[in-house]
Amino acid sequence: MADPLFALAVFAGLMAVVILVFWPRRGIYARVSRILRLTERVQLEDALKHFCMWEQAGRVPTLESLAGRLTISTGHAAKLLTRLTESDLVRQGKEGPTLTEGGRESALQLVRTHRLWERYLADRTGVPAIEWHDEAERMEHSLSTEQTDALSARLGHPRWDPHGDPIPTASGELPEVNQLSLAGAPQGRVVEVVHLEDEPREIFNGLLNRGLVLGGRLEVLGRDNLQVRVLVDGGEWSINVVEAQNVTVRVLPKGERAGRPPVTLADLAPGETGRVIDISPACQGSQRRRLLDLGVVKGTEIRADMVSAAGDPVAYLIRGALIALRRSQATWIRIERVESLVEVAD
Repeated sequence: MADPLFALAVFAGLMAVVILVFWPRRGIYARVSRILRLTERVQLEDALKHFCMWEQAGRVPTLESLAGRLTISTGHAAKLLTRLTESDLVRQGKEGPTLTEGGRESALQLVRTHRLWERYLADRTGVPAIEWHDEAERMEHSLSTEQTDALSARLGHPRWDPHGDPIPTASGELPEVNQLSLAGAPQGRVVEVVHLEDEPREIFNGLLNRGLVLGGRLEVLGRDNLQVRVLVDGGEWSINVVEAQNVTVRVLPKGERAGRPPVTLADLAPGETGRVIDISPACQGSQRRRLLDLGVVKGTEIRADMVSAAGDPVAYLIRGALIALRRSQATWIRIERVESLVEVAD
């Protein structure tokens, strides 16, 4: 005969396991179910965004493109497409799947949240540029429409993200976007960077390391089937064609110049004064915000006052206050020498 105490202990243990697994909202089953539902929702939203991006590029998405974008099997991609079709977010056309009006609205809301969060990271935090995209990928699935609208208002309703991509308005409107890539820019002309694609991450990081920034100017020296040679801030770089296709540019009028390094605050000798033209787009986040808080805005006159014994940092007179800046910070501040302007006027 079985020991009743042992049987009771076994029963109690089984009940404890059942409670641990199936307890409402807090049990293992409930938690795993929430994770699976969240994962599916994220994949469905990512699928909508993929269709939207391909639509804007004038391309028709396929099961293969969806599977490649989400790194899933084509069978799983087919299941996601079926769910989206049943939800009336996607319709099947003769050429392939297309977004319905409701699907496009949902996709643009995701794009809006993503790009606003990247703008927030660039302007208000010290997160490195190379990490903006991945951080925004996570947040785009977390913020509600109301939270996204509040974020937009806090940032002053920006029109562009830090890569030069347009930010959809609350009603889903998008401005016209220049589609000329650096790979197709005319030889011998000066161009301005209007967009840097942030995917794949390795290419984006390589472009930043070569000095390419949003708003930067470069001269197209020449190209062949493999690479484009450009002049950036006085240095010559060879950018392979694949990387060059991730850079969108606009051609500047003839006579515009590029290639000479800009004069920055770091070029001033003690006693010299410069007038701020702008802050380099490479300066982002908390560093940019600090400079703006110090009054480093267009038109401000700054005088190099004292150099430390080690040569770095340098004390600058900014709006009546003596501020120490390191050379790496001073090189972000583009200026024109006030003395040079006086000499030209004379």
